[in-house]
Amino acid sequence: MPLIWPLILVILQLPLTRAILEAEDARSRNIEVYAEALQSDQTEARRLAIRALGRLERPELAHHIIPFLDAAEPSLRAEAVNSLGQMRADVELLSTFKTETAPAVRAVYYRTMARLPKADEVLLIKGLEEADPVVREGAAKGVETLYRLNARKGLKPPLHSLQAMRKAFRENSDPLLRRLLLLALNSVGDADPSVIEAAFGDSDPQVRRLAVIATKRWRDDPSPMVRYEALRLAPSCDRAAAALADPSPHVALLAVDLLGNGCPADILENIVDRSNDWRRQARALVSLSRVGPDSAAERLERFARHDRWQVRAYAAAAAKVLKNEQILKSLLEDKHAGVATAALEKPEDAVRMLRNPDYGLIMRAADCLKGWAEGRSAVPELMAALERITAERSDTSRDPRRAILERLAEFGGREIIDGIKPLLNDFDPVVAQLAAKIISEKGGEPVSAQPTHLSTRPVPPQSLIDSLRGAAVRIRMAEAGPFTMELLMDVAPVLASSFVQLAESGYYTNLTFHRIVPNFVIQGGSPGANEYVGTAGYFRDELGLVSHTRGTVGLSTRGRDTGDGQIFINLVDNFRLDHNYTVFARVVEGMENVDRIQEGDTIEAIDVIRRNNAPGKH
Repeated sequence: MPLIWPLILVILQLPLTRAILEAEDARSRNIEVYAEALQSDQTEARRLAIRALGRLERPELAHHIIPFLDAAEPSLRAEAVNSLGQMRADVELLSTFKTETAPAVRAVYYRTMARLPKADEVLLIKGLEEADPVVREGAAKGVETLYRLNARKGLKPPLHSLQAMRKAFRENSDPLLRRLLLLALNSVGDADPSVIEAAFGDSDPQVRRLAVIATKRWRDDPSPMVRYEALRLAPSCDRAAAALADPSPHVALLAVDLLGNGCPADILENIVDRSNDWRRQARALVSLSRVGPDSAAERLERFARHDRWQVRAYAAAAAKVLKNEQILKSLLEDKHAGVATAALEKPEDAVRMLRNPDYGLIMRAADCLKGWAEGRSAVPELMAALERITAERSDTSRDPRRAILERLAEFGGREIIDGIKPLLNDFDPVVAQLAAKIISEKGGEPVSAQPTHLSTRPVPPQSLIDSLRGAAVRIRMAEAGPFTMELLMDVAPVLASSFVQLAESGYYTNLTFHRIVPNFVIQGGSPGANEYVGTAGYFRDELGLVSHTRGTVGLSTRGRDTGDGQIFINLVDNFRLDHNYTVFARVVEGMENVDRIQEGDTIEAIDVIRRNNAPGKH
C-alpha cells in the first residue's frame, strides 16, 4: 500500500496539487498522497497537504504536521498551526510559539491556541499587548474564541483579564479588534461603562450594535443594523409604530412583528388593507391574529387564496393562532410544500404528508408525530416513506430518513427490524449507524453497521479551477439589485468552482433567498425554498483561516460535509461560524443591495467574470 498513491500519480500523470484536491474531496483514510506531498520540494503541494490533513479532523495524524511548525516558509508554519487546531490535536504549541517571529504566523497561533483543549488564558490576554497590530488582532480573536466557547462552562475571567480587555478596547482604534473584544466582553456579561461609552461613540456600526446588545438600551442610530438591534432588545408599541417608516426593510418588518405584542390593532389593520408590500401585509396579518383575532379572521381567507405561496404560508401561521381548522385543512392540500409545511399541526394529517416528496415537509411531519399516542398506526406509512426515499439514493436524504427512523424507533417493535435491516449497508454511514442502534435495541442483540461510503461529486476539471483564479461572480436579484463577489480560489477551490458549475448550468436561476435573519445571515439557493431541499449530492467542506466577517459567502450545511448547494451571506461578523462553515467567496461590490434582499427575492441570473473578461453566463 505505501506505493499506491505515487503509482497512481505516475499512471494518471496527475500534478501533485491536483491529486491532493481529489484525495481531500474523497475524504479517503489512505493518506499516502499527503505523505508524498509532505516529502516533496513543492511548497504549494506541502501547504495543501497540511491543510487537507487538518480537514480530516483526525488528531492521530498530528505527528505528520508537527514537524512543519519549524518549516522555513511562514505559509507552511501558519497552515500547520491551523491544521492542528482544526483536528483538535492535544499538542503543546508554546515552545514553537515562543520562537516564532513572523506576525502573521504568531496571529494564527493566538487564534488556534484558544481552540485547543488546554488553552492558556493568561497568554492570550497578554497577547493584547503585542506591538504588531496583526498579532494583536490574532490575540483578540483568540480571546473572543476562548470566552465564547467556555462561557457556558462557567469560565469567568479574573479582574485583571477584564481590565486588560477593557484597556485594549479603549486604546486601539482598529474596528475588527474592537468588535472582537466587545464580543468577548459580552460573552462574559461585562458591560463596563467606559467601554460602552466609547463603543457608542465608535464610527463602526458593528461596534455600536454590540454596545446595544451589551446594554439592551434603546438607541436611534444612522445604521440600520444598530436600529434593528435596538428595536429588538428595547421594544415598545410607540417605537414599533414609528419604525414602520424606517428605510430599512429589516427594521420595518421587525416593527410589524413587534406590533403583535399587545399593540393597537388598527395600525396592523391599516397595513393589512393598504400596504402594497406583500411581506408587510402577510406578517401584519400574523401579528393582527394575536391582538385583533376577530379582525384578522375577517381578512384571513383572501390571504389563504393569494397567488404567492409565501403569503399562503403566513396565512397558515395566522390560521393556527386563530384556530381556523377549515383554512388549515385547505392549506394542507396546497400545491406548494412550503404552505403545507406551515399548515401542518395534527399528527393524523402528518401521516398522510409522509407521502410528499419534499424533504422539508417530511421533516415537519416526522416532528409532528413525535409523542403521538396513536403513533403505532403510523408505522406502515413511515416504513413506506423510508423505503421510497432510500430508493432515491440522494445524499441529502439523510435528515428526513434519520427523522423517520427516530419515529420508527419510538412507535415500532421487533416487526420493524426486517424493514430497516437493509440500511445496515446503506450508502450513508450516519443512517446505517442509526439503523444498527435501533435493530440492536429492538432485537436484544448488538449488530454492526457496514455502510458503503457516500458517493462524492467529481472534482471540477482543473481547467475550470484554473480559469477561475481572480474571477468574480455577479448575482442579479429581481428586487434588491446586483452584487458582485470574488471567489476565494486559494481557500476553497473545489467548492468555488462547483458553485460556478451549478450557476453556469442554470441551477440557481429563479431560485430565492428563503431565509432572512437580520444581523446574522441571508440564505438561498434551495429549489424547495427550505433548509432540506438542495442538490442530490453533498459538497465537502473546505474549512480554512478566512473568518466569517460581514460580506463573506459560505456554504450552508447541517453537519460536516453536508452542503447541498445552498449559500449564505454574512450580514455581520459571525466569528462563531469560523472553522465550521466554509467561506468560498466575498462580496466586493453591492453590499448595500445584499442588505436589501428580503424573503422570496429571486435570483434572475449569475454572470461569471473571469480574469480575461470573458464572462460565462446562463
